[in-house]
Amino acid sequence: MSMPDQKPAVSSAAPAVSAWVAFHHGAFAVIWAATVVANVGSWMYNAASGWLMTGLAADPFTVSMVQVASSLPMFLFALPAGALADTVDKRRFLIGCEVVLTVFAAASAALVWLDLMTPSILLAFTFLLGAGAAFTAPAWQSIVPLLVPKRDLAAAVTSNGVGVNISRAIGPALGGVVIGGLGIAAPFWINALSNFAVIGALLWWRPPASQGDRLPPERLTGAMVVGFRHARFNPDLRATLVRAVAFFFFASAYWALLPLVSRNQIAGGPELYGLLLGAIGVGAVLGAFALPTLKGALGPDRLVAAGTAGTAATLILLGIARQPALGIAACLIAGISWIAVLASLNVSVQVSLPDWVRGRGLAMFVTVFFGAMTAGSALWGQLASRLGLPEAHFIAAAGALLGIALTWRWKLQSGAGVDLAPSMHWPAPVLAIDASADRGPVLVTVEYRIEPHKRDAFLIAAGDLGRQRRRDGAYAWDVFEDAADSGRFLETFMVASWLEHLRQHQRVTNADRIVQDAIREFGAATEPKVTHFIAAQRSSEASG
Repeated sequence: MSMPDQKPAVSSAAPAVSAWVAFHHGAFAVIWAATVVANVGSWMYNAASGWLMTGLAADPFTVSMVQVASSLPMFLFALPAGALADTVDKRRFLIGCEVVLTVFAAASAALVWLDLMTPSILLAFTFLLGAGAAFTAPAWQSIVPLLVPKRDLAAAVTSNGVGVNISRAIGPALGGVVIGGLGIAAPFWINALSNFAVIGALLWWRPPASQGDRLPPERLTGAMVVGFRHARFNPDLRATLVRAVAFFFFASAYWALLPLVSRNQIAGGPELYGLLLGAIGVGAVLGAFALPTLKGALGPDRLVAAGTAGTAATLILLGIARQPALGIAACLIAGISWIAVLASLNVSVQVSLPDWVRGRGLAMFVTVFFGAMTAGSALWGQLASRLGLPEAHFIAAAGALLGIALTWRWKLQSGAGVDLAPSMHWPAPVLAIDASADRGPVLVTVEYRIEPHKRDAFLIAAGDLGRQRRRDGAYAWDVFEDAADSGRFLETFMVASWLEHLRQHQRVTNADRIVQDAIREFGAATEPKVTHFIAAQRSSEASG
């Protein structure tokens, strides 16, 4: 959120809080356990589908397309998924998506069981399951603040990261054991059955009642436009996205090149590759235990810098690794660094977003995450082909360290102490004409009488107010000074429709109210005068 320059100070040395305090809340504990079970099934599916493809098609490019089909949907669909998460009932949306995913997973298992699976069908099902994960990811992340109070949000995010890495460490290994003992179709069936855990947990859970009056849900396209506009004018969110690009772009190097390090540089087989991946997962779990202490000692900015430096060390060690022990040690450091940075960035996104746009903000984080990873992976693969594996790792390590210095001014979790609850202090407009929901555009003017000696301070504060208006839905904003009447100022902003302006009333936070109250203090005896104008003939669609 856009705040006054004098933001509440966030201590760089916050007190350590147990990573497991979130489990004191029953809803979080149940849903966490259910998602771990489902994620283990997903990782078993990923391992089994890759193994199955090697038997269906020996071409390395076709085999690599399994990973592409799994990850590409997250980049393609995260933004519309985030808009959906903000415009529909999250619990019902997740239940519906998980049911559909279960059907797809069961269908793929049946085809494998009946020996009817082909490479193209396997890729199609992998893409569909990946698309389902993409559509549910923002909703899953945006319900976390509904499961725990704000004071335990950081612990909940860390615990979720631990759950992901536990499933990452267990799933592929368990998939290999199951394939050997029960056959290739077994992991596919287990994946389908594991979804019933999250469906049952969601059916059991009852989210808290929402606050404020309910307006009709936003349309998908309009919701995406408003989400982009919010991100543009939310400095706390922008800072997190900048730091995310600087980390994930360079960290993608070891994810992209690890199979080549295992096979060509250390001269190991698939068992070593699995061991290296498992070491990353183990490192992440171990890092989660130390995370509260590290965060309390360093604060989020220094913790992310330390995690990035640890990632640079990982890249250097992998660049020189010729023995399995050094590769495993590097991957343990990678896992510790990964959870430190990912958890800190995720918390920073969460605390920068009010509830009404949480899904869209988290979707932008996911898009930046996967976009940086995808672009980085392509670059490091090209550099490794032209310069060699060690050189690509060393360049990525240098870039990661340089990124710390270049992005240091973008601070993380600066919105942690800000009250983003709806203030609901705007009075309902009194109208003398018909104002149907889709009528627009709407021009809102606010007239201020400012004491002459406070003019410059008022204009500075008005800049913060302008960012608030744009962040909450206005597509144009300005402030004008009356050339014939000293001290008279007119603020103007435009929104697409009358309904969108009513939504603005519900989006104003308690922190925003502080800014608006401060601006009133610059005025003379009169209160600001608010006027609403609605286009007489144009429609909201014509307003752009």
